[in-house]
Amino acid sequence: MVFCGLFPVDANQFSELRDALEKLQLNDAALEFEPETSSAMGLGFRCGFLGLLHMEIVQERLEREYNLTLITTAPSVVYRVNCTNGDTVECSNPSLLPEAGKRRSIEEPIVKIEMLTPKDYVGTLMDLAQKRRGEFKEMKFITENRASITYMLPLAEMVGDFFDQLKSRSKGYASMDYSFVGYKESELIKLDILINGDIVEPLATIVHKEKAYTVGRALTQKLKELIPQQLFKVPIQACIGAKVIASEALSAIRKDVLAKCYGKMNKSAPFEYETFRK
Repeated sequence: MVFCGLFPVDANQFSELRDALEKLQLNDAALEFEPETSSAMGLGFRCGFLGLLHMEIVQERLEREYNLTLITTAPSVVYRVNCTNGDTVECSNPSLLPEAGKRRSIEEPIVKIEMLTPKDYVGTLMDLAQKRRGEFKEMKFITENRASITYMLPLAEMVGDFFDQLKSRSKGYASMDYSFVGYKESELIKLDILINGDIVEPLATIVHKEKAYTVGRALTQKLKELIPQQLFKVPIQACIGAKVIASEALSAIRKDVLAKCYGKMNKSAPFEYETFRK
């Protein structure tokens, strides 16, 4: 399953969101949800879906049919965490991942993916799979001009824009099918996002060690674009434990105190403007 957090933009719509999810669940048994609280986003729900398409459909129905404006966190998958005390726990919410000192290893779900594509796009689709930590299995030609490429791929690498990239790189001609294989141990870490020194739990994510800097850099840059300026400087940091691996800073709003020195009078204020003219 794929999980994400749904938070209403207007905190007063929390009860409406709960009622809407309960109604949708009546005829959609695959939909799961439970309350979630965030210091940054307030009250919301952690929701489970069958896949990205299911998630997008539910979100669209909530917004269109129930007139809700929602904030959706990045989708994640279910990880298996092997703890130092011998226990194995499943974790779908990065903010609930056991501390580094209490976990021995993390396993991620693996899928077998088959991509069907015209032979002209074989190279670019293989490059896409390699960049998503894919393990090549086989390639065969179904016809003279059409090939089948098989990879083992972490499910977490598919819940983003993998399908969009596949369609874009093949100009819409490629298709894909995948099936769940099992779990595999991997070098995964928790990446935290700090805004003005405070951890924002809904923005936490579990990433592969080799991709931590790239993901952290992209998140901090995007947040810098989205967060409105304040009267003070706001640091935005991506951290692994206490180590900062990427950082951006939102500059403070500056008041132009010298405006009157250069004759920048407000003509809409008659008294001020007439006084300046004299």
